[in-house]
Amino acid sequence: MKIIFTDYPFFLLPPIVQAEMIYYPIIAVLGILANVISIVILSRGKCGLSKCLSRYLVAMAAADLLVAVIDVLLFRINYLYFPETFLFITQVCSFHRALNHAVTDISVWLTLSFTFDRYLMICCHKMRSRFCTEETAARVIATVCPLFCCKNIPWYFAFEPSISVHNVAWGCNVKQECHIEPTWISFTWIHRCFSPLLPMFLISLLNALTVGHILMASQVRRNLRGSKNTTNQNDAELESRRKSIILLFAISGNFIMLWMTYFIYFLWQQITKRFNLIGFSDPSLIADETSYMLLLLSCCTNTCITQSKFRGELKSGMKYLRRIMAKCVKEGI
Repeated sequence: MKIIFTDYPFFLLPPIVQAEMIYYPIIAVLGILANVISIVILSRGKCGLSKCLSRYLVAMAAADLLVAVIDVLLFRINYLYFPETFLFITQVCSFHRALNHAVTDISVWLTLSFTFDRYLMICCHKMRSRFCTEETAARVIATVCPLFCCKNIPWYFAFEPSISVHNVAWGCNVKQECHIEPTWISFTWIHRCFSPLLPMFLISLLNALTVGHILMASQVRRNLRGSKNTTNQNDAELESRRKSIILLFAISGNFIMLWMTYFIYFLWQQITKRFNLIGFSDPSLIADETSYMLLLLSCCTNTCITQSKFRGELKSGMKYLRRIMAKCVKEGI
C-alpha cells in the first residue's frame, strides 16, 4: 500500500523525506496557532482596521487555517507518519484531494479579493464608498467559497486506487488519462490558470497600479506642503499610505514569492511531459516536493503582524495568559 517511513531509522531515509518529516509538523503547529490567533484578534475589531478589511483578513486567516489542517496535517503529515489510516481509502482520499484543491483556491482568491479591495480603496475614490464596504466583502466571501468548491468537484474523479485489500480500494493514483485526454488536459490548464497564474498576474498588476498611485499622490502632497512652507514634517496622510503599502505587499508579495516555484515547476512538467517520477532521488520529485513545501509555508506566514495595533493586541493577550497561568500556579491548580 504505502511506504511506511517510520519503520526505518530516520538517518536511512532519503534527504527529501527527512526534510518533510521535520518541516511539515512545524508548519502545521505554526499555521494553526497563527491563524487561530489572527481570527480571534481580528474578530474583536480592536486593531483600528475598517470592518471591510477585517472581514477579508478574517476570511483569509480561516482559509489558511483550513489549508494547514486539511492539507498539511491530514494529508502531508498523515502520509509521512500514518500511511495506513482510513484517509487513504480511495473514496475518502479522492474527496480529500478535491477538498485540498478547493481550500487552496479559496485562500488564493481571497488574497486577490483583498488586493482588489485595497486597489479600489486607495485608487478609485468614486467607487470605494460603494464597493469597499462590509456588506460587499461578505458577498464576495460568500461567493468565492461555494464557487471554488464546485469548481474542484472534477478532481474527485481524477484518481484511481493503487491496490485493493479485502475488496476495499486503497490509495490515490492520478489516472493516466488525466495526462492524455484533451478534456482532462484542458481542465488541468484551466485549474492552473485560475490558481495561481491569473491571481499572480492580477495581484502584480493591481500592486503596481496601487503603488504608482500612492507614490504619485505622495509626491504631489509633498510639493503642496513644500510650497506652503510647512514646518511640521510629520504628515499623517503620508504615514497612512506608507502603512497601506506595507500591509499590501506583506500579503500579496508573500503569496507571489511562495507560489512562484510551484508554478515554474508546473510549466516545466507540461513542457517536458515528465509525469512519472522515479524514486526519492529524482530531481523532478525533489523540485515538486520543494515547491509544495514553499507553497504551504504561505498558510502560516501571518502577515497581520505587520500591523502595529495587531501586535499590541497580541502582546496584551500574551500578558493576560501569563497572569492567568501565574494565578493558577500560585493557587496550586
